[in-house]
Amino acid sequence: MAVAVVAFLGGGIATGIARASTERDSPYQVLDQLARVLVRIENDYVDPVDRSRLIEGAIKGMVAELDPHSSFLPRQDYAIFQGDTEGRFGGVGVEVDFGNDTVTVMSVVEGSPAEQRGVKPGDQIVAIDDHPVRGKSPADLVRTMRGEPGTKVQLSLRRGNREGLITLTLVRRIINVSSVASKLLREGVGYLRIKSFQTGTHTEFEEAVGALRKASQDNLAGVILDLRNNPGGLVDEASAIADEFLTGGVIYTTRHRRQIVDEVTASSGGSLKRGPIVVLVNEYSASASELLAGALQDQHRGPIIGAKTFGKGSVQSILDLPGGDGLRLTTMRYYTPSGRAIQALGITPDLVVPTPKEDAGEVVREADLEGHLAAEGARPTPHKAPEAATKPTSEHAAPDPNATLLGVARVIPVDPLTGPDAALKVAYEVLTGRRTVSASAP
Repeated sequence: MAVAVVAFLGGGIATGIARASTERDSPYQVLDQLARVLVRIENDYVDPVDRSRLIEGAIKGMVAELDPHSSFLPRQDYAIFQGDTEGRFGGVGVEVDFGNDTVTVMSVVEGSPAEQRGVKPGDQIVAIDDHPVRGKSPADLVRTMRGEPGTKVQLSLRRGNREGLITLTLVRRIINVSSVASKLLREGVGYLRIKSFQTGTHTEFEEAVGALRKASQDNLAGVILDLRNNPGGLVDEASAIADEFLTGGVIYTTRHRRQIVDEVTASSGGSLKRGPIVVLVNEYSASASELLAGALQDQHRGPIIGAKTFGKGSVQSILDLPGGDGLRLTTMRYYTPSGRAIQALGITPDLVVPTPKEDAGEVVREADLEGHLAAEGARPTPHKAPEAATKPTSEHAAPDPNATLLGVARVIPVDPLTGPDAALKVAYEVLTGRRTVSASAP
């Protein structure tokens, strides 16, 4: 599909150039202006300049003017992006959270260099190779920690109330990151969390479903699908998982300049096409995870519970450029089966369970981003006023505030009613019949 889109856009560009009949319409006038500015900078700037760096900056600026999700990716950044998409890259094996000028280890990949050297969740990375992390962008820090397998990186860590820093030297190696987590909960409820959609996520998902069926002796009472904090990823993987829950019908459509480009439909043989499901989302569920939630909501497959999603309903095509660079270019918008727009609007849950403010911090959604695309030519989503959830019916002692990350339990309890995750408790109550909620009608 991406190849077809590129070809279509290329044709549009060629036609536009052919029609440029005046100097004002011609793109060459702008290029002339760029050349003039470049020459003046090279000749007159106070210090000598690197021409390639200036041109790269000009390209980045041009693409960044389009929308928040289009970007030019220099070779090193493109390699990191591809590693994230594939779930396989050279690194040390830590998942970190960037916030308030701190870098906190959230989890450690089993068997990774970080685990072998004793890095623990909760550790704060203070410096990398003796360079403080404060003031550095997340992209720069990720680039610094990753690298070629076999190379070394030094981490300086602060751990709890321990005095002084822990300094560890780790040898990078290929890290394979799982995108699906699962657990069999009490009363035969299956819990499936998708962290992101990368190459192989659908396969991981099917393996996890198989493991849950085996653990439940092929007697699953239902499934909680957790898409919270899922930033999206590969659309094909998300639509393949939607197909597992549906028996037919549209999963999503895409539009380019108001014209429908593609309509993806479900087959009849999904592995979870029967049995109750509940879907969990929050403010950090974006892109492909919104597409999946919207499909299940419009197809009346199960209620959506949590907070209104981020609202990223645009499609980025990834284009290879000479020299190992890449271009991430917005080419289409997503729409749910009923034609509801996701872009800048998000998916509204059937039952709202807000993420605790002290846990979520200041929430920024797509509509808050400067230069975001509008929801073009479709009726908006919310399609009905959502219900507001009361507290879970089972009362327990106040949970440890450090037991959750953005509202999601760091460790999923076998009995969600005893855990710290409020939205998971409500989802569990709905699935087990302790609470009722009416699913939305598109």
